[in-house]
Amino acid sequence: MPKDRRSALPVLPVDRTLEFLVRGYAFGQHGFDAVGRDAFTTRLMGRRVTFARGSGWVRFFYEGDRFTRDRAMPRSVKHSLQDEGSVQTLAGDEHRNRKALFIDVLDASARIDLDRHVTEAWQKEWAAASGNRVSLLKLAGRALTAGVCTWAGIPLSDGDLDRRASEFAGMIDGAGSFGPRNLRGRALRLRTEAWARQVLRDAPPETIAARVAGHRAADGQSLDERTAAVEFLNLLRPTVAIARFIVFAALALHLHPEWRSRVAEDEETRLAFAQEVRRTTPFFPVVGGTAARDMEWDGVRFTRGDWVILDLFATNRDPQLWSDPCTFDPTRFMSSEPHHNALVPQGGGFYEDGHRCPGEPATVDLLASAVGRLATAQYAVPGQDFRVDLRRFPAQPEDGFVLIPA
Repeated sequence: MPKDRRSALPVLPVDRTLEFLVRGYAFGQHGFDAVGRDAFTTRLMGRRVTFARGSGWVRFFYEGDRFTRDRAMPRSVKHSLQDEGSVQTLAGDEHRNRKALFIDVLDASARIDLDRHVTEAWQKEWAAASGNRVSLLKLAGRALTAGVCTWAGIPLSDGDLDRRASEFAGMIDGAGSFGPRNLRGRALRLRTEAWARQVLRDAPPETIAARVAGHRAADGQSLDERTAAVEFLNLLRPTVAIARFIVFAALALHLHPEWRSRVAEDEETRLAFAQEVRRTTPFFPVVGGTAARDMEWDGVRFTRGDWVILDLFATNRDPQLWSDPCTFDPTRFMSSEPHHNALVPQGGGFYEDGHRCPGEPATVDLLASAVGRLATAQYAVPGQDFRVDLRRFPAQPEDGFVLIPA
């Protein structure tokens, strides 16, 4: 295996862009197996990149302001999700200031309130779907959209709920693709940003929306209207993305029915089940960063501007971190909390001063609640295609998990 003269890491030669698209989530794992290491260098889109997995690389990548998001991911992905000037693209004091806004509005009491609104919306959607075939991905997405908007102080009419739920779903679905699906997601984002700007202009006082609109940056200046709208969507849209975890939770309950009674009866078991769903779900596969300065780690030298991709999917299935990693086993989370740099579907490091998603605690709460509802609900699961295509970003069961609520 050739070595990279700049980093002493194994090299997968030639540009691997096509292989990345063909293998999808499995690209990194295939490379790690090929080189027998947790990191290698190669080229993607003509650009040299270090691909890595594991808790040590997670710590190096996320902690210490070593990496920035500048030129770290394709513009098509950035524009579908975070967009320019958003919290994830910032560094230093600017990032910490903006991150504090999200941590503040998603504190423990706010998460309880959010869960209550989503539960109420779920019950309404479930009752409306009774006796009919429905995609759980769509049902959960609508419930999450309605719940998070009500929580933010901007309850939606039925017509507006249809539009917003469709827009959020399209933005999430298009984020990891190229071509028509991505272009549609980006177009929907522009339309949703226009709506968000108007919402923030009219936000009732003391609401979450008003707090976002009134946030002041590190220099004491108010956020401009567009940036405030972008951050407001960065609060709403990731909440709606939890629908994908919910679908994989339903699939896990379907494939492992012995867990239904256990999660229905015990909150600790529900939380463990939710964490195992998060570990095993093919959510967003990787995160990219560029070196903020010249540095060295574990014998590997980096020059400012070097591109690094951290494989979140492979880290969540790293056999050095997880016993029998491809087996669905919630008991692995029943005796202790997962290490913050081992379970990383929403990033690693710390919330306060790093790039770990501040919405992760809310994700766990909402997912555990959904698991409890699914475990106790009456519904039929008609024949369908449960296969998950790991070449598709973000992945989902082929039929989106169809059910018939009783």
